Amino acid sequence: MGYACPVCSDPQADDRHLANHLAFTAITGDAAHEEWLDEHVPDWGSMGETELAPLVVEHAEDTDYPQVFEDTTDDRGQGHGHEHDQERDLPEGSERHRGSRSLSDDDREVLAEARDLTRRMLDEDEGDSADADDASGDETQ
Repeated sequence: MGYACPVCSDPQADDRHLANHLAFTAITGDAAHEEWLDEHVPDWGSMGETELAPLVVEHAEDTDYPQVFEDTTDDRGQGHGHEHDQERDLPEGSERHRGSRSLSDDDREVLAEARDLTRRMLDEDEGDSADADDASGDETQ
């Protein structure tokens, strides 16, 4: 069981995947996902997946999320190795957002970490700037 994206209906495995799907699809230029987030979670851009997940899942419908595990498939030595056509290997109904803007889960995790590191860096820079103003006696407010 998973959640359907409230914008495009793509199935997501859980609330965290749904949060990442919405945010990264919006960040990579999909106006519909961005508009939905702006309307339902106005400060979504400053949140990580942990904060965003419970807020977006409130608006998502439960859906089947087909999961295929290697030990549950019927591979009777049909003459192929581990090379797979990823398009063909997707279970029916599990089509992902496709195109040049689609991201893998690993890419999403890397971008989330980069966003968090950038946020921390900017917060530190603001603190350093305030400290420098205090040291110079310049209090322009």
